[in-house]
Amino acid sequence: MIDPFTLSMIIIVALSLMGQSVGIAMVTGSLVYLVAKGFDPSLAPETLLQGLFNGYTLLAIPLFILAADIMNVGSLADRLLRFSQALVGRFRGGLGHVNVVSSLIFSGMSGSAVADAVGMGKIIIGMMTRDGKYSPAYAAAITAATATVGPIIPPSIPMVLYALVSDQSVGYLFAAGLLPGLLMALAMALMNYWIARRRNYPVDEAVPMRDMPKITVKAFPALMLPVILLGGIYGGVMTPTEAAAIAAFYALGISVLFYRSVNLKQFYTALLGSARSTASVGVLVAGAITFNYVITRENLPNTIADTLAQYEFSRTGFLIVINLLILALGMVLEGGAILLIIIPILIPTVQAMGIDLVHFGVIAVVNAMVGLITPPYGLLLFIVSNITEQPISGVIREIWPFIIALLAALAIITFSPDFVLFLPRMLGYQN
Repeated sequence: MIDPFTLSMIIIVALSLMGQSVGIAMVTGSLVYLVAKGFDPSLAPETLLQGLFNGYTLLAIPLFILAADIMNVGSLADRLLRFSQALVGRFRGGLGHVNVVSSLIFSGMSGSAVADAVGMGKIIIGMMTRDGKYSPAYAAAITAATATVGPIIPPSIPMVLYALVSDQSVGYLFAAGLLPGLLMALAMALMNYWIARRRNYPVDEAVPMRDMPKITVKAFPALMLPVILLGGIYGGVMTPTEAAAIAAFYALGISVLFYRSVNLKQFYTALLGSARSTASVGVLVAGAITFNYVITRENLPNTIADTLAQYEFSRTGFLIVINLLILALGMVLEGGAILLIIIPILIPTVQAMGIDLVHFGVIAVVNAMVGLITPPYGLLLFIVSNITEQPISGVIREIWPFIIALLAALAIITFSPDFVLFLPRMLGYQN
């Protein structure tokens, strides 16, 4: 007779391969496990409700999603792109650099790689491909790559998910992501410059310095959003969840009152889009909470910890193995699923190895984001391929240099904990 846990895993994998939501697949597999073990199936909804009631920080997710959707339907993205173009458009491969900088700025508002790729991506890809300056495949590839910075620079929806499963401070995780996010952006900018030199991509016409104050003033209200959010969180004025509410309210306020770029129909569109995205994340969280009960019943974290202990890994060796594992999983799993299903299993071993959980959180999230652009199932690859109407094979050919650049940044992040924890320690983090 087949083992209940094995049966549960077979059902989850089978439903996922059939195109079913990973969250629904996990709930179904968990229910089958409970029935096969002779437990009361009502344990599943009870476990789910307890997890949701204790997950106050989860409220930040729909609010950050709403803020991003409001910015996408308004004119904030256009103004931020114009500001970025004025800053770096004059260099070789200028629009590629604009892509990097605009993603860096937008990431301080949305916390979502998908929101970055869909919102800013549509506009910047159009700018890059106009008049044949850049190939559509290259524009799509660099847009997908730069969108991975979104969940590393605070605020960050994946960091909120990691905080849920690791019981770490969202504020310290946000702070830990800032320098790694800047490092990733620098790595991609350098790669873009190298490619632009080799392919002789054009230098855009420089924006006159006399126009900079006017451009900056127009973008200033949008640029102030990350300042308000991070200042409020680290100044002790607001929690990350309250900051998410402020982000949504502020984005709506400046879009309606200052820029006058959002009407009722567009606001309804933003609400509808954020509701759909929130429902998708909610189903995934529900599945993960339910399936984590199964994992706990099977004592899987301790089993894995005992197995790894047999190999007597050093801390460096363990981190290499974990990076390879999460990168491999990122090729076939969505980032949220990795953070909610796989990471809780690894956390006891991470603690036993003496690895700081905030540092590990950044490693895990960066890995999961690189997975979004890793073939064959990187979600961002499909998004930008759809935007540009390019075959995904062409986007994959162009994405490899940026994957290499991000892996180089990941290596520094992994083996330089002091670099990652510098800002959290300045804010009082004790590890």
